[in-house]
Amino acid sequence: MVVREKFEEELNQLQTKLMELGNFAAAALTKALEALETGNVELALKIIEDDALANIQEEEINDLAILLIAKQSPVAVDLRRIIVAIKIANDIERIADFAENIAKSAIRIGKEPLVKPIEHIRQMYNLTTRMLAMSLEAFGEEDLSKAKQIAELDDQVDDLYGQTIVDLLQLNATNPHQSPQITQLLFICRYLERAADHTTNIAENVFYLVKGKRYDLNN
Repeated sequence: MVVREKFEEELNQLQTKLMELGNFAAAALTKALEALETGNVELALKIIEDDALANIQEEEINDLAILLIAKQSPVAVDLRRIIVAIKIANDIERIADFAENIAKSAIRIGKEPLVKPIEHIRQMYNLTTRMLAMSLEAFGEEDLSKAKQIAELDDQVDDLYGQTIVDLLQLNATNPHQSPQITQLLFICRYLERAADHTTNIAENVFYLVKGKRYDLNN
């Protein structure tokens, strides 16, 4: 196998590992929301236990990326792709951490009935997981159109976040005895909002990969 073909194969391996890590983080978010809605403490504990796997996957990506740089001395867009892969892996690992945090909040709430329907939280989750999938597609396809859409979806998450925080704080004012649960729901909103921000970071890195310069999509 010629050198370039071998390099392309290893780059594809790097991308495959990123997709696997992204799928892991998305699945963790899904399980965390299920644990919250059903009061399934065992499921929440499993999410916490499995979070170490995301760390291992991120380390594998970093090791492969460093090996590629050391062996191939890539230049220009190839080097950017490897550097961006490292950055994206870190963002995805942080998203998995937020899933773990949601699981911890679900444990604290336990089987206690939820103080209100959490449709806004579910909408935030739906948007965040959609953004994560799109961001990885945008990276693989070097698709700036998809990357731009992610920033627009993040605005929707921010709007839902603001609205949900106001609703929960108003509920807390009239139901102070429910304050512990409401506090956990406030935390969960924040975790989802931050997870969405990390998908926007991925989109920004897609712009860097294609254009060779930084763009702030959060403003």
